Amino acid sequence: MDEKTYSIFPVKEIVRSGDTVEFREQEKPVIGEISLKIFIDTVEYASLLCLNQYPEELALGFLFSEGVIDSMDDVSSISYNERLFSVMVNLAPGKAVDRCESLRSMTSGCGRCFTYINPLKQDKFQAIPIHDRFPVIDILNAMEEFEGRSELFRGVGGVHSVLFHHKEFSVFNEDIGRHNCFDKISGILLRNGKMGLAESGVMFVSGRISSEILTKVIRMGVPVVVSRSTPTAAAVHLAQKYRVTLLGYVRRNSGIIYAGEERLS
Repeated sequence: MDEKTYSIFPVKEIVRSGDTVEFREQEKPVIGEISLKIFIDTVEYASLLCLNQYPEELALGFLFSEGVIDSMDDVSSISYNERLFSVMVNLAPGKAVDRCESLRSMTSGCGRCFTYINPLKQDKFQAIPIHDRFPVIDILNAMEEFEGRSELFRGVGGVHSVLFHHKEFSVFNEDIGRHNCFDKISGILLRNGKMGLAESGVMFVSGRISSEILTKVIRMGVPVVVSRSTPTAAAVHLAQKYRVTLLGYVRRNSGIIYAGEERLS
């Protein structure tokens, strides 16, 4: 495990035996957290609470999700200052940030993080075409493998996991926030020139699927999302509107289809 992702603390374990309680001294790893500041052309744009992993990819994915950038062609340079926990992004000439302060909304799980919703960018969120069929047995098998993959969760706890699965390129990521996992994966795909694979990939998620998460999925163009947990009602409505195949409560031998059954075989 990456030592930057956790700290060791002296703790006392409570052990009960009948009507007596004993305190046992031990050391325990505790998941880390930083406040990552994202600057665009020297101006602070957002602050995200996250693990200290893949900060540049997180910044790129976040800006992609927000519609600030569409590809790496929109970025002239990016760098990370680990001492200040800050990512500096310089946009390409002619690319500008349009932040409408009156339309900002606080997103869940972020530290002073505001999502700037610009109605002029609604065209970046399109219904996902139905090109491929996805065998359900393959999805169930992949979920079983996904569940046993999180070394950080097993060793420390306190993180969510997300896997982008494609036969040509897969990305696994963990973070204290599900939304950060999705943004990191977006950033990794962008940096590696693999965003085009999103339209035939599958996202596996360890936790709840909210409307915020579905928005990121739609922005990427991923057609299938599979979760161990439940979607929210708003997420189901979005999945129906934008033709996302949405599965919840998926285990080795079972699951629930909430939307997009036509993609499954």
